[in-house]
Order: sequence, then structure tokens, then C-alpha cells
Amino acid sequence: IVIFFNRLIYLQPKKRQIFILEYKMSKQNNFLPRLILIACGSYSPPTSMHLRMFEIARNHFMERGMFRVIGGIISPVHDEQHKQGLVGGEHRLAMLKLALRSSNWIRLSDWELRQTQWTPTVDVLKYHKHCIEYAAKTERGEGSGADYAKWLPAELYACTADVQLRFLLGGDLLETLADTKLWSNEEIESLCNYGLVVLTRFGSKPDKFVFESDILSKYCRNIELITNWTTNNLSSTLVRRLLRRGQSVKYLIDDDVIEYINKHNLYR
Repeated sequence: IVIFFNRLIYLQPKKRQIFILEYKMSKQNNFLPRLILIACGSYSPPTSMHLRMFEIARNHFMERGMFRVIGGIISPVHDEQHKQGLVGGEHRLAMLKLALRSSNWIRLSDWELRQTQWTPTVDVLKYHKHCIEYAAKTERGEGSGADYAKWLPAELYACTADVQLRFLLGGDLLETLADTKLWSNEEIESLCNYGLVVLTRFGSKPDKFVFESDILSKYCRNIELITNWTTNNLSSTLVRRLLRRGQSVKYLIDDDVIEYINKHNLYR
């Protein structure tokens, strides 16, 4: 306590306020339920916004005293999805590894890519949830299997209570849930049972979309809507367009990812 107050004396008012907030959060977080966030997508290429989503979501939960976010998982989609601008899985994995070097809590899972065919999102979540539950019950993760041990957060092994897994997505993906050609009611219900963490853009109306959807409104308590107050239209599509036109993408994606793209002549 003495050290705590001694530090406050020498801090400027603004920094003092931040220090107090962080101190309170660190104490409070020890008693919060644990949460792991998982995001699925193309990541062709991965942008700074893909990683920023995790940070915004973690801050949201911690500031409100809802969860202690102990890990993040990125799962790139299988090559068989055949989306426009999708480069091979080996390139996307390599770029994600480079982009994630700056993060100490977001990890890469290549399970989805290693399957023989495209895997529905619900099944991707089911697999990772099974791994989390198994590892949490196994002392130090022994016997959990090397194939997924790399993306499991170290703190998971010390957890004595259940750890939740929730699906992190953008508001644009949320709105696709209204398309019956892409999602069945059973799939939507399964996703909602895990829990949706939706990053929305300033000015959008995701709450209205949820209200107007019978199935989403049914599970509204499992849908966390988080407004991204930073106006940002950054997307992989935009980055690919700039690259095709020979324009700079510096500060939009990681410098090492830019170097990798240039080395392998991608998105030209």
C-alpha cells in the first residue's frame, strides 16, 4: 500500500487516474470469470484492425468487470472457401505469425486450415471449446495434444472454474446472419449459445438488427455489442486494392507482413 501511494505522489494527474484504474482492475480481475475470444476469417492479408478488435473487446469486458480475458484465438478459414482475394493458407498462416509477434495474448490456430475441407464456423468453435475444456481439466495440459497446445493460453491450466469461449466478429458479419443461404437457424442458435461479441462501427444500428431478428432477439443476453469509437473502414479488401494499384499500405498492416507480401508478390 505504501509503494502504491508513493507512486501516486510523483504521477501527473492524468497518469495518476490511469494508474488507479489499472490498479483497481488488476485487483478486481482476479475474481472475474475467465474468457477466451475466438475470431474466424480469411485474413488475406491480416490488418491492424483484425488485432485491434481483440484489444477493444478485452478492454470492454475488463472495464465493466464482466470477464478476465485470458486469451485470444485467430482461426484462418480453409482454402476451399474460395473467397475473392484469398491466397493460399500457407501464405496467410505466415502473415498471421508475423502480425501476431507483437501480441503476448492473441494466438494462432491452424486447425481449420489443416482440415481436408471447409469447416462450418460452429464446428470450429466446438473443436476449440472441447480443447479448452479438456486442457483445463488436465494438469498442466499433459495429454492435451501438441496440435492445439500452441494456442492455449498458459493461464488456462491454473483455472479452477469453467472458462468460456465466445465468438468475436464484426458488425458486417453479424448482418450476414439474416441470410438463410449462409446460415441455418440451428447454426445461429449454436453460435449464440457460445456467445457473440460484436464490434460495431460508430453510426451503425446493430441493436436494431438484433431486435428485428426473431432468433437473435431470443438470445440477446448472449450478444455483447461493443461500439468501436475509432472511425475506421480498414479491411483486407481495401489493402488488396491499394496493393494492386501499387500504393503504400504502411501503417495499415504490419511492416513484416508488407515485406512478406512484396517478397512473394501477393495481391498484384
